[in-house]
Amino acid sequence: MRRLRVLGALALSASMLLVPVSGTAVAASPPHTVITDGAKLAGIKQALRSGHASKAQRDALKAVLDKANTALTAGPWSVMDKPSAPPSGDKHDYMSQAPYWWASEKTPENPQGCPYVNRDGQRNPEADAITDHTYRMWAWDAMYYLSLAWYYTGDAKYAKRAALDIRTWFLDPATKMNPNMTYSQIVPCRTTISGTGIIDSTQSFSQLLDTFALLDGGAPGWSGKDRSGIKAWLTQYLDWMQTSPQAKLELAATNNHGTFLDMQNATIAAYLGKRDTARKIVLDAEKNRFPVQFAADGSQPLELSRTMSWHYVNFNLTAWGRMAQLGKNLGIDVWKYKAANGVTLRKVVDQLIPGALQGAAGWPHQQIGVFDQSIAADIFHAAAEEAHDSDAAAALKKMPLPAGGDTWPVRVSCFPLDPPLK
Repeated sequence: MRRLRVLGALALSASMLLVPVSGTAVAASPPHTVITDGAKLAGIKQALRSGHASKAQRDALKAVLDKANTALTAGPWSVMDKPSAPPSGDKHDYMSQAPYWWASEKTPENPQGCPYVNRDGQRNPEADAITDHTYRMWAWDAMYYLSLAWYYTGDAKYAKRAALDIRTWFLDPATKMNPNMTYSQIVPCRTTISGTGIIDSTQSFSQLLDTFALLDGGAPGWSGKDRSGIKAWLTQYLDWMQTSPQAKLELAATNNHGTFLDMQNATIAAYLGKRDTARKIVLDAEKNRFPVQFAADGSQPLELSRTMSWHYVNFNLTAWGRMAQLGKNLGIDVWKYKAANGVTLRKVVDQLIPGALQGAAGWPHQQIGVFDQSIAADIFHAAAEEAHDSDAAAALKKMPLPAGGDTWPVRVSCFPLDPPLK
């Protein structure tokens, strides 16, 4: 029955894709997406509606619609929902607690347990008491899947709900988030400025630029006021992400933190029409980050030093996969870039193949917790399609794919490694 409803929705909205011209039908213009190839999305949409989609695309669409249908009755979420205010006293400021920091020992004389100490890879459940981190993840995923569902089906309910979620989180004066991450991943008992918390934003914010771009294509419920409002918010956010003390520290980070901030800032600039700024960020990232992050053999020493090395090598490549697609949209081929030591992005990706195929047995590095082989799927898809990486393509046929369904065939972009929307 669900399959019939999905097919029915596609059939009913087919007229939104095919526009008659002189007795023929031509595909609508591709969306101006930032981290996705808009022409690919348009081609997938046409294949789905004409009945020529592959089984993988049909299955992926079903998985996307399942997520979007869940999002129709979840939320909307707001930073105002957290139980306490950040040090600024303004609940509109985003706040979260650094997840890997733990109290030394809480006693009557030291009720806070100061000082907090780092346990890399071990998440402190105390951090979950501040809801902004979890709500950010749920809200931003919901916005993305709702907009994608509207794009493929033309069903107004998805676009209207996405617009409501966006207005609640970013635009409504009563509920909006201020355009900064000053109090992201704060460490109790400490007052020093740190940039590491910006990763709360950079790991998944870039998908929202595609969300806005999809809705900009005439989505019901997404008004000109909404578009101008989000662009004004993004302009302030990008300024903070380039000039604040926290951002300057994060931009200097040599590991995944620096990659993600570069990528996020470039995507925001591109969406705002600042293509030269976006191009410079991508070109500088190639030049400055490749030699530091990637060894000649394709390994990632900075990420391999972590207790969750499998997670973090994939995490960093999620950022590079998005950077590469952004680069393609800007006329830069990141996949072809070769550093002075001879390393290429494809060579780095291929280092993951043994782990993806064999799990911990194929990964001679520390990985505490669950070893999820499937998290390499997106970057393998990207390498296979953009770099014609036959080894990555072959691995995709043998490795475990995401339990909730492989949605790459209809979103064709690397997705964050946050837990999926539930």
